[in-house]
Amino acid sequence: MDFIERGTKSYRQTALAFFAAGFNTFAILYVVQPILPDLTAFYGVTPTAASLSLSVTTFTLAVSMLVFGSISEAVGRKNIMLVSMLSASILCILTAFSPTYGTLIAMRALQGVALAGLPSIAMAYLGEEIHPRSLPGAMGLYISGNALGAVFGRVFSGVAAGLWGWQNGLIGVGIVSLIATLIFWYALSPSRHFVKQDFNVKELLKSLTEHLKNPLLIILFVMGFLLLGTNVSLYNYVSFVLIEDYNISQTIVSWVYLIFLVGVLSSMFSGSLVYRYGKVTMLYAGIITGISGLIIVLLPSVWMIVAGLVLFTFGFFIAHSLTSGWVGNIAHSNKAQASSLYLFFYYTGSSVGGTLAGVFWMQGGWIGVSMLNIGFLVLCLTLFMMFLYLLKRRIWHFK
Repeated sequence: MDFIERGTKSYRQTALAFFAAGFNTFAILYVVQPILPDLTAFYGVTPTAASLSLSVTTFTLAVSMLVFGSISEAVGRKNIMLVSMLSASILCILTAFSPTYGTLIAMRALQGVALAGLPSIAMAYLGEEIHPRSLPGAMGLYISGNALGAVFGRVFSGVAAGLWGWQNGLIGVGIVSLIATLIFWYALSPSRHFVKQDFNVKELLKSLTEHLKNPLLIILFVMGFLLLGTNVSLYNYVSFVLIEDYNISQTIVSWVYLIFLVGVLSSMFSGSLVYRYGKVTMLYAGIITGISGLIIVLLPSVWMIVAGLVLFTFGFFIAHSLTSGWVGNIAHSNKAQASSLYLFFYYTGSSVGGTLAGVFWMQGGWIGVSMLNIGFLVLCLTLFMMFLYLLKRRIWHFK
């Protein structure tokens, strides 16, 4: 079969297309995180209510991802991804003109649905079109686009909010995302190895139900839920504490989100570390490193908060990459659906954790949010021990 191989023009164009796609998706998804204090002031809502502007998007994204992958099996890959990116970009711009907070929440919910069309299909397209030996490089560029898009969306919107108002931050991210959409449309070739299949709701539900009967997978799903729940709740409220407690300007605070570039570094190093020390040791290390970072952010110093965020973020990306990778090893069949379920729990954790942290913020401030997050990761560590016990005892058959 005529697969796309590294070193060819088609490979370079495909890699560029998915770098732009990942950039588009995650820039829009996280664009509101640094401007939560601005939304609180502008619409006169509580920090907990403001956090819904991210939570509702990740929740609708999580639900929609369960079905978009299966729909693409019936109607094709590229067109769904293109419409996803285009509609999400336009909605991002329109969100800046929301007259009420309810309107903004509705727009952000629609963005979650629109965004789901890309991550639920991207890996399937790459797996079908790229030669297996060239696939890791293409996947790496896609994931790099995810990380850089998430950083850009946060930093740009936060800096723009401080200089020109939060509305212009959203409009700017939307325009850049439209440019990324044009690059994707121009660079990506239509599928050549796609085989159309009928969309069968009954089979979809059957495969999802089978995975939910596997206790090992359930543990991994809940671990993903807790990991992203901790990440989002921490970064949702760090801007509040730095602005309110340390009187740092919105423009300066936004640069804190550059810490997410640590995730790119930890992803690069984790492979060699896993090869040297093993998955079990490194997953333990990732979670414990995250807990250590959460303890450090409690120290009353801006530099300690930044150091704690760096440590947490490094540990988070290691723990998430290993947890998600284990899903494919444990699932007997329908591995794509198992991955979709993991992502469903993962992004639902963002919605629940981000909103629940608002309650702890209102009651206990930064200490309350930090203690919630420490509790999440301690529970995650306990679940991993349970996972290893079941695996060792072979209480559940696996391959």
